[in-house]
Order: sequence, then structure tokens, then C-alpha cells
Amino acid sequence: MKKILNIISSVKGNESFSNKLSGAILEKLSATYPGSTVQTRDLTKNPFPYLEESHLTAFYTPDEARTAEHREAIRHSDAAISELKDTDVIVIGVPMYNFAIPSTLKSWIDHIIRRGVTFSYEEGGLPEGLVKNKKVYLAIASGGVFSEGPMKSYDFTESYLRTALGLIGLTDITAFRVEGHFKSETKETALPKALGTVEEYAY
Repeated sequence: MKKILNIISSVKGNESFSNKLSGAILEKLSATYPGSTVQTRDLTKNPFPYLEESHLTAFYTPDEARTAEHREAIRHSDAAISELKDTDVIVIGVPMYNFAIPSTLKSWIDHIIRRGVTFSYEEGGLPEGLVKNKKVYLAIASGGVFSEGPMKSYDFTESYLRTALGLIGLTDITAFRVEGHFKSETKETALPKALGTVEEYAY
């Protein structure tokens, strides 16, 4: 039995390839761990605010010195971090927009990366993640093929997420990809191929 957090960042709803891929992952997890619960956070319907000075000021103000304004500015971050810490598995749907992740997903990440809360610096200046012992699945969707070949260097989805999530201790990451669904030669096979990799994976 697992607590699963499902992050949606595609604006395409039921037509989204990343959502379809995430759905397949969630089905496998539920079958593998009967009785699991799924908490869905749809960033397209309830987006996090972009970071402003008020947020950063609140982040770096000691708790005992925070004003009511600070606590209002920090409430989204506190809620997201609490949700993250209270889960066992995180499934993140990641459509590629202009070679990178959606801005709504970036905002969520900006609110969960907080020094002294989700990561700290050890002596010598090396960061240590404080959110540990959790599994992350990335469901990445792209119209072209970016996992290999001439366009690989244009992909800033998986590499960024591995770096950003790794900073806070989320290093056990598996990425699934549905790619090439805009290309005539792969559009019919892109999703079935991706779903096949999800089905074959040992959870």
C-alpha cells in the first residue's frame, strides 16, 4: 500500500499524451500495491504563483519572525512540501513545451525547493536533500524524438528534473517517454510503444 502523488502539468486534459502515460503508470502502481491512494494535483487548474519578492522574503525569514503577510506568501510552498513529504511515490506528467517543462511545473518546483526545509548545505558547501526514500516516475511526452538522435541536446525536460528533484533528495527517478507522436512515421506507434515499457517495468 502506497501513498501516491500524481502531478498533472499538461493543458490538453484527456487528449494529453503525458496524462495517458501517467495514467498507465498509476494503474500499474495500484495493481502492484493494492489499497494505495492517489492524490492528484492538477497544476493547470490550480497553478502555483510565480515567485515574487514576497515569497523569497518569506522563505528566508525565520519562522518565529514571520508576519501574517509572510505566512500568506509561504502557504502554497508549505502545502506543497507537506504533501510531498507525506507521499511514497510521485508520478509527474511532463509534456515538452519548447524543449522544456511547462511553466506551471516549474512554479511548483520553485515552491518545493527551499533551503533549510527540503535541502541544506553541508560543511564544504555540498547540498544535501532532505526529502528522501521516495520513488519518482516521470511521464514525458514530446512530439519529436529527443531521447536519442540529433535532437537529444534540445531536451531540457528530464535532465532539469533529475537535477532539481535530486537537489532535495529525490534521486530514485525512472523516466518513461512517449515521443514522436507528431512525426508521420511514428505517430501511430508512439503511445503503444510507451505503454509497453510501462507494462514491462518491474515496480
